[in-house]
Amino acid sequence: TLHKKKKHHATMTKVVLVATSATELQGHVTGLWIEELAAPYYIFKKAGYDVVVASPAGGAIPIDANSMGEGFFTEEAKKFMHDGEAVGNLSHSTKLDSIDFSSDVDAIFLCGGHGTCTDFVGNTVLKSAVETLYAADKVVSAVCHGPTGLAHCNKPDGTPIVKGKVVTGFKDTEEVAVQLQEKVPFMLEAKLKELGGLYESGDDWSSKVCVDGKLVTGQNPQSSEECATAVISVLSA
Repeated sequence: TLHKKKKHHATMTKVVLVATSATELQGHVTGLWIEELAAPYYIFKKAGYDVVVASPAGGAIPIDANSMGEGFFTEEAKKFMHDGEAVGNLSHSTKLDSIDFSSDVDAIFLCGGHGTCTDFVGNTVLKSAVETLYAADKVVSAVCHGPTGLAHCNKPDGTPIVKGKVVTGFKDTEEVAVQLQEKVPFMLEAKLKELGGLYESGDDWSSKVCVDGKLVTGQNPQSSEECATAVISVLSA
């Protein structure tokens, strides 16, 4: 009978979307690539998840103007920018260090944009959040430049999280195409390989997502939706 059916989850599945707080990368004006937060935001909301928008500094998240340019400003991104609640979350993001990742967070999703190359690198709070979730067998996901934040994260045994894992992230040829190879702290594809990651990629600017256990990564902005959908699949398994 229906009323005897046990509730699958006593609480809502909680996912934390982490965006950059950085407005520039070595003089290059940047921020969050809006598609990479907007698409997952709606996909997770539709799945009935509790979605928390967070950033290293908390408060307003800067948007890379290029991500609202012709050809990049996707339907989901437009919808997001005209959605009062969504923009409110973006303007008043939760400060990363105020979230207890050891209790009720089911997944973390690192959004990209070149701002991450400034404040995801060497970020001990983000490192702790990722490592805590990974050690607890929760979902760790990242898209485009988001995996920049995984580079300094380790498994409980001290080896890199990406070591021996099938992963993807912004491709070196894509970085060269946007002419920021001299500005980034490291080329992400090269770094993931150097750390022992089993890096895979699709064609430039085409959707490519890798799932290895609870680690989910997407190559570029075009992979945002597929990456979020893959996270839901892993959480539902």
